[in-house]
Amino acid sequence: MNEDPHLSSPLSSAADAIVTPTRRTSPRVFRGLVVTAGAGLLAATLLFVGSNLFVVWQGGRHGVAGPDQAPTAEVAIILGAKVWGDGTPSNMLQDRLLTGIELYRQGKVKKLLLSGDHARATYDEVNAMRTFVLDRGVPPEDVFMDHAGFSTYDTMYRARDVFQVRDALVVTQGFHLDRAVYTARALGLNATGVPADLRVYQNAGRFAVRDWLARCKALLQLHILRSSPRFLGPPIPIGGDGRTTAG
Repeated sequence: MNEDPHLSSPLSSAADAIVTPTRRTSPRVFRGLVVTAGAGLLAATLLFVGSNLFVVWQGGRHGVAGPDQAPTAEVAIILGAKVWGDGTPSNMLQDRLLTGIELYRQGKVKKLLLSGDHARATYDEVNAMRTFVLDRGVPPEDVFMDHAGFSTYDTMYRARDVFQVRDALVVTQGFHLDRAVYTARALGLNATGVPADLRVYQNAGRFAVRDWLARCKALLQLHILRSSPRFLGPPIPIGGDGRTTAG
């Protein structure tokens, strides 16, 4: 009796499964995947480095060496930083405030805009900043408080739309200054950067590395997302009385 060629026994099927070789990715396909992944990684690296160099170049074109070389402007925007639990500004923040006070004393600016994080009752950068500058003789009517300066982007956006700033000196440390000035100018402010590096800071290297990522985020916010800050509010012209912002 002839066997049906289309039928096979379980034993023969098992044998076929044993001797059938596993299909493998060909060397040509594998090389293609490696090349594609490498090209993607190279493109991402170039974009990352290029974005940083662009922000540093553009922002750095509008900076000075210190208060003595700064032009005159209507206001110094002092960016917030860490405040300790007892309300004492960190070293980095103290130096920003001292630089802003020096600009005010030299007559380079008529007002100070203190911008920081005051989202929680338990953490308040701006009142600590205000106390610091008032204790050093700056009149309260010339001190404006931005309680919703949660980021550099928010600070500059609110400076333009809430405080109606058009001309400013931006005060922060060098690692942050190029991005801050670039952000301000991209939002339409005539901004000049003034560095506040009055000492050597702990973890300065970590902050500098973090700012590489922040520069890429700044370009995304400014030119692609174009998002609004977390809070805006009614206009508070910087030419008025800063005591209206106390609280």
